[in-house]
Amino acid sequence: MTLDAACPKVSVVVPTHNCGTHIERLVASLSRQSLPPAEFEVIFVDDGSTDTTPRRLAELAAAHPHFHVVHQENSGWPSRPRNVGAERARGEYVFFADDDDWFADEALERLYACARTYDADIVVGKMAGHRRGVPRELFRKNRFDATLANAPLIDSLTCHKLFRRAFLDKHELRFPEGPHRRLEDHRMVVRAYLLSGRTCVLADYTCYHHQRRTDAGNVTANRLDPAEYYAGLRGALDIVDAHVPPGALRDRLHRRWLRNEMVERLRGRRMTDAPQDWIEQVAGEIRQIIRERFAPGVAAGLPPLHRAIAALAEQGRVADLHRLAEWEAGVRACGSVRRWKVVGTTLAVTVEAELRAGDEPIWFGADGRDLPVFPVDGVEPPPGAAPAGRPKVDLVVRNRETQEEVFLPVSVDTERVPEGDVLRIRHRATATADLAALNGGRTRGTWQLKARVTGAGWTRDVRLPLLVHCAADGAPPRVEDERAFWSRLRRAVARRLGRRPALPAAVMVP
Repeated sequence: MTLDAACPKVSVVVPTHNCGTHIERLVASLSRQSLPPAEFEVIFVDDGSTDTTPRRLAELAAAHPHFHVVHQENSGWPSRPRNVGAERARGEYVFFADDDDWFADEALERLYACARTYDADIVVGKMAGHRRGVPRELFRKNRFDATLANAPLIDSLTCHKLFRRAFLDKHELRFPEGPHRRLEDHRMVVRAYLLSGRTCVLADYTCYHHQRRTDAGNVTANRLDPAEYYAGLRGALDIVDAHVPPGALRDRLHRRWLRNEMVERLRGRRMTDAPQDWIEQVAGEIRQIIRERFAPGVAAGLPPLHRAIAALAEQGRVADLHRLAEWEAGVRACGSVRRWKVVGTTLAVTVEAELRAGDEPIWFGADGRDLPVFPVDGVEPPPGAAPAGRPKVDLVVRNRETQEEVFLPVSVDTERVPEGDVLRIRHRATATADLAALNGGRTRGTWQLKARVTGAGWTRDVRLPLLVHCAADGAPPRVEDERAFWSRLRRAVARRLGRRPALPAAVMVP
């Protein structure tokens, strides 16, 4: 493809509305990009802000020639400003960002290089979540020819990705506007995946930081209207059905919405803390969609917990959904460090972990299927249901400052311990990792060790008492055991004095 010399490599499209100072972190990250300013542009589309946002955008455009501002009347949703930005974009590629998120310093350069190297229509960069979830399994490894069939792309349906502009224009890929505006990014992105000639996943560098504001200031943070929301979900299902014939792949794609946008709203604290009338509306919408839109294989392929919730929803058993949610609200991961040591820059650590419900282990049936014992009846798996899935544990380090996560290479022994006619499942995980090579050598900061326990539909993290401190990238790591007396004393003194504790010397435990 021959490009005009004046054509930037990337156009970053940012819808804004009354963002105030929340935009500053994004602006600072754009100013730090390793991609030269002459090679990318930023298009802010202000959706009728009534605060200081228009003045701040004018200042930015005056100070940065590659920053541009478009003003429009308030549309009330990000779809219209994103579409306006896409129409104005001149870049070879377009990235859709939110005004309260931010980029890592090399994000645009790395995303563009990946796109050009592999001639990709879409590049999905690794994300870090701040008070919100982001895909995990998708970013275990780089994937340079990912499809909905061979990778968990369906787990990433937000629009914060790099798209080839010619690809968007060729297929008229835009965000839905109009009355059914919820899940507009799902409908645009899933159609893009289905039409893409090549999609890449860049997992070895955290490109994008996605946050949920503590003031709930962004539009989509408000409680959803069930009828509007699930109308948008039906639209996403329509797109899948238009491109994917009935069968295992369609069932797997449908299952993503059943699991994330339906079952997840009827479990644990999300259900017990919600108003009863709203829950009944949500459960009614879900019941209707399950019965009208999903083949039997959709729910049958869910993990046991999700399958049980879907069955209760389909049967209209709202009281039992509440009973199961109250029990599940107490489910947590428990873990302990059994031993660890550091030799040079290499950490060896052994961890024991399991899932518990309150003060009791989660009990499983002893018939070899690893099915949990639920506090409600009538949720036995239907014929042909998927097996429970292999229970597992991962060891993860998470940067306290940036929220970046890195999986450690781990070997796991899983033990099933009988107790009468039930059993408990416990894991022993051992990891050996070069601390100097964490995150591709980008080690600066404090890294918390966590165990991530998965089984029967739960994935729960438990913080472990090991911290890895790196003063700078490539600096010798210091490992702190928070259980040690001097570590506890140092933290207590620091809390009293209102400051952070000094970094400790490494401690070794046999």
